Amino acid sequence: MVKTIDVIMLRKMFVAAAENLALHEEEINAHNVFPVPDGDTGTNMCMTAQTAATELQAVADEDLSFERFSSVLTSASLRGARGNSGVILSQIYKGFADVVSSLTELTPSSFSKALSEGARIAYGAVEQPKEGTILTVMRVIAESSSRAGKGNATFEQMLQKLIEKGDAVLKDTPNMLPILKKAGVVDAGGMGLMRVFEAFLMAIEGKEIPKTAPKSPSVVKDDDEPVFAADVHDLDDIEFAYCTEFFVKNIRPRATEADIDKLRDKLCKLGNSLICIGDLNLVKVHVHTNQPGRALQYALELGELDRVKIENMLDQNRKIKEELERTKKPIGIVAVCAGEGIKNIFKQLGVDMIVEGGQTMNPSVNEILSAVNRVNADHVIVLPNNKNIILAAQKAKEIASRDAVVLDTENVAEGIAAVIAFDPTAELDANAEAMTTAFRAVTTAQVTTAVRNTKIDGLSLTKGDYIGLSEKSILTKGTDLNEVALDLVKKMKMDGMDVLNVYYGEGVSKEAVEALQEKLGEECPDLEVIVYEGNQPHSFYILAAE
Repeated sequence: MVKTIDVIMLRKMFVAAAENLALHEEEINAHNVFPVPDGDTGTNMCMTAQTAATELQAVADEDLSFERFSSVLTSASLRGARGNSGVILSQIYKGFADVVSSLTELTPSSFSKALSEGARIAYGAVEQPKEGTILTVMRVIAESSSRAGKGNATFEQMLQKLIEKGDAVLKDTPNMLPILKKAGVVDAGGMGLMRVFEAFLMAIEGKEIPKTAPKSPSVVKDDDEPVFAADVHDLDDIEFAYCTEFFVKNIRPRATEADIDKLRDKLCKLGNSLICIGDLNLVKVHVHTNQPGRALQYALELGELDRVKIENMLDQNRKIKEELERTKKPIGIVAVCAGEGIKNIFKQLGVDMIVEGGQTMNPSVNEILSAVNRVNADHVIVLPNNKNIILAAQKAKEIASRDAVVLDTENVAEGIAAVIAFDPTAELDANAEAMTTAFRAVTTAQVTTAVRNTKIDGLSLTKGDYIGLSEKSILTKGTDLNEVALDLVKKMKMDGMDVLNVYYGEGVSKEAVEALQEKLGEECPDLEVIVYEGNQPHSFYILAAE
């Protein structure tokens, strides 16, 4: 267990942070809620961290001290900073570096002080800081760090607590910013920051950053969807059209810190989203304005301009709208489900948006609503796939910004049957009728476990028993999973049906599934059994006969 960190390990932590941000770049980008040039949060944070990591790695081990580490981290991250999120990350790094520069080793206590200074500097860099962003996540982590690092705490224990706290506040960001709630996402910058802390912990534990990123746990977006349709702003809503970024270098000899403050004050009057940070060696500016030329002129009074970037946000937004209109579908589909295998099946069948949910984890009306509003289609078909979610889906339909139809699917097997019957060339009403006919023709059942001792449907159940459920009642029970599943199949009403689809869930091994498939082949020779990996929670097997 690690109680002190030397500078070599600290470098590994920041290199790992860059690698983890790169790994999750697209996932973070997918959570942007303002599709303009500086809206690629994952890319901006990744490039900022990567510049710092590259320059830190270029320093030989024997030349690397905490002072050198801090100097390189501060300078490189600022020079590599892109967009608001990248600049804020660079300022978190700067505050951290300011504290550790005089150290010879890092303890949980000094780590906490460095995080607090990082949060303070980051807040100070933003002219009008908003809660519900990366700033909030960093502040809460910093505030929690003093308690997490008390006593005999190791870095592993401390970081684990900070990650848990950070994840909790990240999850709550939609309640702080209405635009996040509308889009059904958490703050992208906050998500990126959590990837940094996750990487810190992995580096300390000696773990490698994975080569492939896991699926996002929030609303799943089809990789081909260009942008959230609900997030595109009306052109009239964009008050300041030009995203303007530049550095000021070779500051004039007689300039003082007060001159940087004067530049900041002048720029503040020109627009919004202002960040003006740095010192008498280098100043970084980011501002949204309708007068980019004047912003550059003000900066020339302080020093020389470098790496000027001016992007037209009106044009960017216009192109996004054109692309959305070009790719809009007549009918889109939203499905509620849980389990990576089930999600993949729905996506492969053409479902546009998936909402995480199911038994014991019913999504809210707002979560379903945000998914419906984000589908780039004139009409949307919603598949609740659970009887406890149907009402929420119907309420979401009533307030959705587009025409929607809710089909009363009560499980994922019915939902899959419905999607298979979907015809993209048919009208909405015809599809709703055909899909309803298809899912109602499926006979479904599942194998799960009893959660308490009870008597029901003529059976005495003991907590932990495997139980076989039909659509309306418990048909069988036992202590052997496959025996219960086999007995359930025999008791299902499958007259005239010759195909049985088996979706196996969490905790079921491939060997167990293969054994069940073999046994069903022996005892039900007229039944074609097709097995799918569902990874769904709570149901060991979902059975669907057709």
